[in-house]
Amino acid sequence: MAYDQTDAAPTLAARLDAELRDAHPLAILRKAYETFGDKLALVSSFGAESAVLLHLASQVSKDIPVLFLDTGMLFGQTLDYRKSLAAELGLTDVRDLRPAFADLAVTDPRSDLWRTDTDACCHIRKVLPLDRAIADFSAWCTGRKRFHGGDRLRLAVVEDADGQLKFNPLANWSKAELDAYVAEHQLPAHPLVAQGFPSIGCWPCTKPVDDPNADVRAGRWQGQDKTECGIHVARAPGVAPNVGGDI
Repeated sequence: MAYDQTDAAPTLAARLDAELRDAHPLAILRKAYETFGDKLALVSSFGAESAVLLHLASQVSKDIPVLFLDTGMLFGQTLDYRKSLAAELGLTDVRDLRPAFADLAVTDPRSDLWRTDTDACCHIRKVLPLDRAIADFSAWCTGRKRFHGGDRLRLAVVEDADGQLKFNPLANWSKAELDAYVAEHQLPAHPLVAQGFPSIGCWPCTKPVDDPNADVRAGRWQGQDKTECGIHVARAPGVAPNVGGDI
């Protein structure tokens, strides 16, 4: 079915979530693409677990826009992986989103804002660039999963995100299912995974993790209460936070 602008997002989200809550990730992606077509985007960090969702999406359409937040503080290995993985999967429309020069000049002229205010740093380098880009779409897909724990345990497969629909095709999958899919399709790993990084973001705020039993995001913002960069938090005043794991 084509997306009907008269169908309110919360109602459509609830209906699709009921329909897809137990579906295979590929079926979820196909339904999202069937419903929204070129108004659907996929947001990817090209991080430790990103290859699975990107491979699934490439089977639906290699032309789905993939939005990649190039914060200016990513590991060089992530930038290399973004190029090599996109080429291997044949993705034709990977868009590099970068912070606005004016935002950096005013708020972070010395590129050291992360030392004093990580929330503000994420806001200008991730939240604002994504908000600008995502405004052109009616729905988007993320790679978040419930097994990441915390607030992600309540993650829906389809949810309303400030008037847009957000699909989380991998919400139901376990780490074992992800690993099995990677092995089956021989997907290349992010090079930092072998160096002990189970989750990969910007270099100042991402550390390797020695404990194999630690939370998968234990290396992100170590020693801080912060667990999310902000792109999955509702913008509208009074709306409950819409949080999740890796994009």
